[in-house]
Amino acid sequence: MKRFLGVMVCMGLLGGALFAWYQYSLRERSKTDELVLYGNVDLRQVELAFDGSERIAELLVEEGDRIVPGQLLARLDAKRYEYAVARAQALLESQRQVVARLEAGSRPEEIHKARADWEAAQADVRDRGQTLRRIEKLIPTKAATQQDLDDASAAAEAARARAKARQATFDLAVAGPRKEDIAAAKAMLGRYAAELNLAKHDLRNAQLFAPSPAIIQDRVLEVGDMATPQKTVFTAALIDPVWVRAYVAEPDLGKIHAGMVATIETDSFPTKKYEGRVGFISPTAEFTPKPVETSELRTKLVYQVRVFAKNPQNELRLGMPATVRIDLAQLAESKKESGSPPKRPVARDTAENGVAASAGRSTTQETSLPAAAARP
Repeated sequence: MKRFLGVMVCMGLLGGALFAWYQYSLRERSKTDELVLYGNVDLRQVELAFDGSERIAELLVEEGDRIVPGQLLARLDAKRYEYAVARAQALLESQRQVVARLEAGSRPEEIHKARADWEAAQADVRDRGQTLRRIEKLIPTKAATQQDLDDASAAAEAARARAKARQATFDLAVAGPRKEDIAAAKAMLGRYAAELNLAKHDLRNAQLFAPSPAIIQDRVLEVGDMATPQKTVFTAALIDPVWVRAYVAEPDLGKIHAGMVATIETDSFPTKKYEGRVGFISPTAEFTPKPVETSELRTKLVYQVRVFAKNPQNELRLGMPATVRIDLAQLAESKKESGSPPKRPVARDTAENGVAASAGRSTTQETSLPAAAARP
């Protein structure tokens, strides 16, 4: 019996050792076949402001509302902008009539009047000439004085000058306006058209539209507040793209490259796995960030990695802790296909992420987007 019990104990110890070795082998295999990274969910935030200065007349969204591109978010008191548009339209229409008048030239009635004035001046020249000749015949008989002769001569000369002036006026009526005057009038017309477009642009900017899909975080100003381009009206969190900002140690840097498929897990939804893709690897190293610093890691250099996630239900929120798992079998497959190891990862701007390559930033830089605009 004792021998039997001894055999059973030995077999139990041997089985426990085999089980421990098996578990250890699985852990070691998982370490070599999978890279696990830890980080936080990150996204872009924008500050929405009016591209104009006036009091706010209406706000149409609240905190937590989801907005879509082109959605109207707020309005300014637009009376001043409407008056500016009306004034610009009146000036434009007035100048348009000036250009039309110049291009049409002289009216037939104006030409007829100029011709009649010229003919009347010619008749006066003939009359003054006959008077001068009669006085010249009277001078030898002393029936007219030298003063009469001088007056008649001056009157005839003045009549000829008036006739030339009337002829010139007639020629101008026939020729019409100068082309330089028409060009100047058209230039002025273009200026008024530009002023009208500017006034309409300012009127459109009295409305604030959503530039992209987002969720309203804060409503900073209220109805009646004075808005300016420097004052934020809403802050919004962009729904897309969403990524996990994680850090990879330098020895593991060669195991990943941009485009690798990843799986993202969170503590908030432990049963869900989110599809992801490595979209950005920092080109520069940094010390381990303080949130994950330990006595062993504080002297090690790490590289920031952004793993972009598919978030159809909008369950991933800013700052949420996340675990990223990358199957390293992808690296072996890429080596087989290319016949050579992949190039060392470099920072790149891909169409998928559209993120500028920058390292060492613990938070995403906020941007200010005045409404116009934009545009999307």
